[in-house]
Amino acid sequence: MKAGQITHPNEVHVVTAAVPEPGPDDVLIRVHAAGICGTDVHILRGEYEAHYPLIPGHEFSGEVAGVGANVTRFHVGERVTADPNIPCNRCLFCQRNEPNQCRHLRAVGVTRDGAFAEYVVVHEGNVFPIGDISYKAAALIEPLACVVWGLKQVEVQPGDSALIFGAGPMGCLLLQAVKHAGAARVVAVDTVPWRLEMAEHLGATETVLADPDSPAILNQLEPDGFDLVTDATGIPAVLEGAFQYARPRGKIWVFGVTPRDASVRFSPYEVFRKDLKIIGSFAVNRTFPQSIALIQQGAVQVEPLVSHELGLDEFERGFELAQTDPKRMKIQFVV
Repeated sequence: MKAGQITHPNEVHVVTAAVPEPGPDDVLIRVHAAGICGTDVHILRGEYEAHYPLIPGHEFSGEVAGVGANVTRFHVGERVTADPNIPCNRCLFCQRNEPNQCRHLRAVGVTRDGAFAEYVVVHEGNVFPIGDISYKAAALIEPLACVVWGLKQVEVQPGDSALIFGAGPMGCLLLQAVKHAGAARVVAVDTVPWRLEMAEHLGATETVLADPDSPAILNQLEPDGFDLVTDATGIPAVLEGAFQYARPRGKIWVFGVTPRDASVRFSPYEVFRKDLKIIGSFAVNRTFPQSIALIQQGAVQVEPLVSHELGLDEFERGFELAQTDPKRMKIQFVV
């Protein structure tokens, strides 16, 4: 089969690989769409826990091409997606129903070959039917499931105000989910005007271009601060500056993925005095069904976020665009 492979940090190639063989409890999926995630870029740069060579790709959809001897829930031709995370189901955190914190967590496209290929193998328990959701949309179920997991923790209240830094694909998923959860005001901030146009199209109540005037604008919008302030950029300086916009008893949601060795400075006294909550959310935690429902019912729009559809032959170009094109949103490989 054809596949896109990272052979070493910052080195990618289109290769010919053997079609993976499903084990007795596995499903072989013929990939139709697979999106580049920020994590994939971190893997490319050698900034994430991955071993090379690796076929990345963990946001994907396709059809069942084969099943193992013990598989009973799926049949050849069924349209599916899959949760890429593989917990051990034995450690303390798995026993506490916290599989995203598994001590031995593995993941399709991260610690084993993934979906930037014509075929990928996934355990039956990780596979979900997508019904009539388009393959393009279904490849965004995984990113939305990450949003849903964090949303469960921040507990948006009816009428809340929310501020989101970053109006890329994840920021636009966040703003829709937060608004659907009950926030009355959702403000998006970004450095790229056309991304703010997308955010407004998808439901942001206000958008603010990040420039020297933006702090004053944000303070005018909510003089007492926002109930929820979210960083979807992964830029340490942005997260560091986010604290000033939280109201007393407000919440800071750390969603964007910063470099592993990054650090930020904040005032512990401010956190203490204002009763602030700092909430992190990592990956998904049994949130695929909710993500699928949000897309099926039209509560969250995902297809507008796909800005590029490329073939696997353009694997290298896809990663170049993901790092350099200011007009990119979600880049997908259509197989």
